[in-house]
Amino acid sequence: MANRLELMDKRGFSKKIIGWYWANLRDLPWRNTQDPYRIWLSEVILQQTRVAQGLPYYHEFVRLFPNIRSLASASEDQVMRAWQGLGYYSRARHLHACAKLVVARHNGKFPRESHALRALPGIGVYTAAAIASMAFGQPEAVVDGNVYRVLARIFGMDDDISAPAGKKAFEKKAKELLDTGQPGIYNQAIMEFGALQCTPKSPGCATCIFSSACHARAKNLQHALPVKGKRAKVRSRYFTYLIPAKGKKLAMKKRGVKDIWAGLYDFYVVEGKRPQRPETIIKNDKGLAPILPYLNIEMKGGLYKHVLTHQHIFARFVLLSLPRTFPAKKVAAGLGARFYSPAEIALLPKPALVSRFFKQSGLLE
Repeated sequence: MANRLELMDKRGFSKKIIGWYWANLRDLPWRNTQDPYRIWLSEVILQQTRVAQGLPYYHEFVRLFPNIRSLASASEDQVMRAWQGLGYYSRARHLHACAKLVVARHNGKFPRESHALRALPGIGVYTAAAIASMAFGQPEAVVDGNVYRVLARIFGMDDDISAPAGKKAFEKKAKELLDTGQPGIYNQAIMEFGALQCTPKSPGCATCIFSSACHARAKNLQHALPVKGKRAKVRSRYFTYLIPAKGKKLAMKKRGVKDIWAGLYDFYVVEGKRPQRPETIIKNDKGLAPILPYLNIEMKGGLYKHVLTHQHIFARFVLLSLPRTFPAKKVAAGLGARFYSPAEIALLPKPALVSRFFKQSGLLE
């Protein structure tokens, strides 16, 4: 079986997969343009994100920031708010930084060459190849999760895609197969083939254009390929959110860059190896212990669980209502926070966990 594929020249492979593409492609907005800004935007959004989830975000970004100059001139909070809910928030920070750099150093125009694109924030080998090929027709081959899967299964490649040597092997194969006459179309075709036909689970082998020559189908290895090393262990974290409140105003703070959800707003948090009693936490906290007698402590809801790729967050939310005559601003400042009204909070970029809490607790109503 594999020998038949070895006899298939590059043109034959690319012709078959491009033919399949024109018959099966999804009508997606970034495929109807060669604007590098919109292609770049779609590629960044779709990293670690399914098309169905990312499409509304793409439309919203194009509405809010129709070109790279409008994105570059936006505030960080505006960009993070538009990104809210997509996760992997470093993508949004890199997106904003990249827009600023393209405007400042390249007069608002993306470089055409892959190596120059890779010098921009948040643009790696894959994204650079996608922009260079789809927007500028450069002969660059993309290698993403879909491409790994298609090449591994069809050609029987058992190299570990998480290892440097494995990545190089797939990059070499992708370059060999690239249709240099229409690289953008070919790259979209092989990625779409992986997304719709050669799917991770239950691939459509019976109707596949490569079914008679596919190594994985012949050896029943569809679910074993591509080969990927062991995943990182999942870490459990226990958050107790302490929320000073004065009337309807709540104290929130912006998260730093050294942890999850950087640049988003949540509350003063105490992290432990297991859930802790709020009274014990407050008593042991230097900033809150002196005002403990004045606080009305109220648990808001039960234990919230939020699942990230390598972390499971278990969170409790505790409302600390302060007397109206109490110097609440000083308390908030001591926690690195400040008070916001419900209307202001609604506009702040927040982690999905915090947004879910607000929706269920009714605190912003």
